[in-house]
Amino acid sequence: MVTALPALTARTGLTPEQDQIRRTLRRLLAEHCGPDRVRAAAATAHGYDPRLWDRLSGELGLPGLAVPEAYGGVGCGLVELALACEEAGRVLLPSPLLATSGLVTPLIIALGTAAQRDVLLPDIAGSALTCALAVPGGLAVALGLIDDNAPGEWAGGGRSGGVQARPAPDGGWLLYGEAGQVLDGHSAGLLLVAARTGGFPRGRTLLFLVRAGAAGLTRTRLTALDETRPQARVQLRDCAAELLGDDGDGGGDGRGNGCAEVPGALAAMGARAAALLAAEAVGAAACALERTVEYVRGREQFGRAIGSFQAVRHRLADLYVSVQAARSAAYYAAERGDPADAGLALAQCLEAVRAVTADAIQLHGGIGFTWEHEAHLYFKRAAGDELLFGPVHRLRARAAETAGLFTGAYGPGGPRGAAPGAPPGHGTGKGAPPGHDSREGTPPGHDPRERTSLANGTGEEAPFASGSSGAVEAARAVR
Repeated sequence: MVTALPALTARTGLTPEQDQIRRTLRRLLAEHCGPDRVRAAAATAHGYDPRLWDRLSGELGLPGLAVPEAYGGVGCGLVELALACEEAGRVLLPSPLLATSGLVTPLIIALGTAAQRDVLLPDIAGSALTCALAVPGGLAVALGLIDDNAPGEWAGGGRSGGVQARPAPDGGWLLYGEAGQVLDGHSAGLLLVAARTGGFPRGRTLLFLVRAGAAGLTRTRLTALDETRPQARVQLRDCAAELLGDDGDGGGDGRGNGCAEVPGALAAMGARAAALLAAEAVGAAACALERTVEYVRGREQFGRAIGSFQAVRHRLADLYVSVQAARSAAYYAAERGDPADAGLALAQCLEAVRAVTADAIQLHGGIGFTWEHEAHLYFKRAAGDELLFGPVHRLRARAAETAGLFTGAYGPGGPRGAAPGAPPGHGTGKGAPPGHDSREGTPPGHDPRERTSLANGTGEEAPFASGSSGAVEAARAVR
């Protein structure tokens, strides 16, 4: 008989308050979020259970974890919110927690005016208002997870597409365009829409507040791969909106207090969101592995538990190590808040949950492939998250680029001079071996100033192969 694996949820270094959040939330979700209830909640018009959401708000202050105390929130940090996301991920909780507290609230705090914060944040903390971030072009690009979001083509910076904003004749703004795959966009009471203003090519990306029920706003719930994470298509046809922040000069170009920093604020929030998603993926992977261990301990073949077979035990041990390493990476990213660390942590956690959920279906045997069993819900969460916020190899490539691993002699436009303290002949054209960072002796057709080829035979860059910990250490060495 296979023995039980160590507890997959134990984590050292928690404060008493953090441990209380974790234990209380786990007990409450275990009572109200069985597989049948999760399916029923996801199938409702809201996409989640409003009564459970109100209870999570009243007893734990869940939507107010990221809201400062001055606005009626709990005033906790990113680690506490990551703990809540991990517990929500364990049961695949359908809720507006990620969209409201993870995506929109930090942007209102960072860019909103004092009046906007006074009006919106107390309602968010009290669960009276749920929010959604509507960005054209996909969340992964808009949040700077897989590419630089500063150019703004994703928001409508090209000649067409995205969402365009123009000043209204009677004041305010009018939005025209469309955003697809908006998390909880069909039910949110407030939409935070990224739009382009100023025309082509000197436009700017700004954020606008759109209330539910505004004229010209159409929201359509989409059929998503992961039914526990509902998505919507948001269409705006001359929809009235309010600029997030202060349009200080009154000229209608958005050069107000804080508005100029929208791409940077989105990237900073993207790092926070990546850490939360990583913790959520760890929770899903841990729960899927625990249920698989429980199943193989009781399921018998050839007169013995299938978990006693060496091949099964080795596979479970490998998955356990993967989950524990992913958890360490997730909380390391939550504590540091560094974009490179967050991207690498998200990549590692998405890989872990993908491997665990796939093996969980296989180890459950025939029942794991049935619609009635919950194994497919965890697998769809893993696949859906990677489609929304990945893929993994682009997360790693972006983290490496942010850390500076692709700059220098081999980076695009990078300096050819050696870094301070570099040995003679390293990074310069002097003293370098023929063909190595030198224009002399270079093989025909090879320009050392161009990025070293990482092609994998498909015309695209190969995935960044190093593990998260190794890449983080390499990033520190470069910096």
